[in-house]
This record gives sequence, C-alpha cells and structure tokens, in this order.
Amino acid sequence: MITMSEQIQIDSATKDSIGFAYEKVIDDICNLNWSDLDREGLIDAAWVYYYFSVQFRENLEIARGLYPDDDRLLRLDHGERDTSNLSPWPGVAAAGEKMNHDEFMRRTLALTTIDAGRRKRLEALGQGYLAKIRAMDRMSRAVSIASYEDGGLEKVFRAILQAKDWNTPALQAFKHFLEEHIRFDSDPDAGHGALCRHLAPNDRVLPLWTEFKRIFVEGAPALGA
Repeated sequence: MITMSEQIQIDSATKDSIGFAYEKVIDDICNLNWSDLDREGLIDAAWVYYYFSVQFRENLEIARGLYPDDDRLLRLDHGERDTSNLSPWPGVAAAGEKMNHDEFMRRTLALTTIDAGRRKRLEALGQGYLAKIRAMDRMSRAVSIASYEDGGLEKVFRAILQAKDWNTPALQAFKHFLEEHIRFDSDPDAGHGALCRHLAPNDRVLPLWTEFKRIFVEGAPALGA
C-alpha cells in the first residue's frame, strides 16, 4: 500500500502549454466520424464500450485497493459498482436493482442479436484489448480513473451522442448510459470527476487511451472514414 503523497511524488509531471499527449488522443476519439455512424456501426461501438467498461471497473477496484482509506474514491466506487443509479431501464435493470455499470452494458448488448461471425470478431477484439490493459502497471490503471472521470469520458460521450440512429432497444439503453454518465461526471464540485481528480493523471495513462482509440476504430471501422 502507498500513500497519496507518495503517488503524487511518483507521478509528478510538468504540463506544458499544449497539455498532455493523452488529451490529444481524447480529441482524436471525439473527432472520429460519430455523426455519420449508422445503426450497425453504433452497435459495434457499444460492444467496444462494454469492454472498456470492464477495464474501467477493474481499474477502479485497483485504485480502491491502493488507497483503501480514501473516502472520495469510496464515494466514487458507490456510484460505479453495485449501484442502482442507472435503474430502472426496460429489459436491463428493474426498479432499484443494483449492479456494476459494466453489467448494465452486458445486458444492454443482449437486447440486440448480431450474427455469429460479427459477434466472434467483436469478442476477440475485446478480449485482446482487455489482455493488453491487464498487462499494464497497476498505478497507471488506477490513475486512469481520473483521466476518464474528470472530463475525458464526458467529451467522448458527447461525441458518441452525435450519432443519429438510436432506434433499437440496445442503443436506447446505451444512450441512457451515456447521458446519465455525463450527468454523473459533470458537476465540478460533487460529480464523479471531483471525487478522483486528486489522482492527478499524466501521460502514464497515454497507453490506456491509445488502446481505447484503437479498439473503437477496429471495432467500428466506419469511425475512421
């Protein structure tokens, strides 16, 4: 176990006038071709996001393990794991039902059937992505939570919401997930970002964001068109 002051010392970095490199990757993801993505491409992107949500939960678990006495991370944990804050949603979550957010996404995907070959491709891509993330060091994975929650994912979610065709049960549930997370994260004082920004991310999180971009482009190739 390490203290927060030790982590800050380890991760101290000077942010120059153009920012950290991982922030450029966030911009790259936001600038993908979301507005022209068709329904099938958006379903593929939802599959990609499911695998991201798995590693997000795991990274939060790592952060909690590194800082078990951090009350802010505990409150963040309560908003991301074993929570009813996405409930109810038809076919996914009953009123008041608690679950991890990646479980919400797993159930969301089950609302739309895709052909076996497409599913096999997306599952292989997702499992390969998870293997790469799980091979990364624990501190980078823990610190990534702040880069996600304190503005990074809000930007990505707003970009995804530029897509025009959400007319399936799965995509409606995915849209609900995105919109609610924007609400969870965006409050500057009490939102999820405020609960973890003291982790002070820097470019040690760059590989995690680079892999996130890669899996989006490979999972839904039309995004790079």
